[in-house]
Amino acid sequence: MAIKTYSPRKQDVERKWLVVDVAGMPVGRVAAEIAALLRGKHKPIFAPHVDTGDHVIVINVDKLMVTADKATKKMVYRHSGYPGGLKTQRYGDLLATRPQEALRTAVRGMLPHNRLGRAMLRKLKLYRGADHPHEAQQPQPYRLRAHTGEDDA
Repeated sequence: MAIKTYSPRKQDVERKWLVVDVAGMPVGRVAAEIAALLRGKHKPIFAPHVDTGDHVIVINVDKLMVTADKATKKMVYRHSGYPGGLKTQRYGDLLATRPQEALRTAVRGMLPHNRLGRAMLRKLKLYRGADHPHEAQQPQPYRLRAHTGEDDA
């Protein structure tokens, strides 16, 4: 008798709404955990070819931080698609002006680079302050393991 491999179907996936407060946390560590939540890697039914993840609401994005001197030395590049259309910006300036885009691109780089990853990214909602318009979905608070500098022991 052969053992059957379990593959989750669309109707098997239960999606929760999670609220994550990221005030004072480093961008990269936050992005890694949010990407795992969007993919569904925290669930026992995870499969890499199926979107099993939850909806993630991120609040206080404007209070994200970067470690070391990345705010001044790291550069962010965008290209318009036209000749000479390369735009450069310091990472600290991007965090000050458009923190949602800084976090969204960090999470996007950690998701699959295909239509499945784009579907996962649509479940990410980013807000500058502590307010969000998703109270009707009854989101549950979720505490990230991203270090804020102090010991968790």
